[in-house]
Amino acid sequence: MADRLAENKQNAMACYDLAFNQSRPAEAVEKYVGDRYIQHNPGVADGKEAFIAYFMRMAKEYPGKRLHIVRSVAEGELVALHCRQEWPGDRDWAGMDIFRFDEKGKIVEHWDVLQRVPEKSENPNGMF
Repeated sequence: MADRLAENKQNAMACYDLAFNQSRPAEAVEKYVGDRYIQHNPGVADGKEAFIAYFMRMAKEYPGKRLHIVRSVAEGELVALHCRQEWPGDRDWAGMDIFRFDEKGKIVEHWDVLQRVPEKSENPNGMF
């Protein structure tokens, strides 16, 4: 079980790096996504083709965008990634992405919550 959790964490991070940082979402889908991909982000359509189209559009609109994975947590079939996203021309974003894996170790479902990193904070702790 511990091996599967570690493998799922590595695969979630590798998938996101390939799609976001390297702008190769079709390859990410081929390597890391299962037969069906369920999307819960209301700004992205369901399915693998929509995942690819979204990341291709973001690569074109925001060259130089970067995703930094700050921490990852795995439990059961789920992996959560706490990320800092850099979007050129915009402030950084803080994100929590949750991926569900199938029994074959492939990503089959995704949820996320995003917020802009504010210019000032009411506390000194930061978001990361």
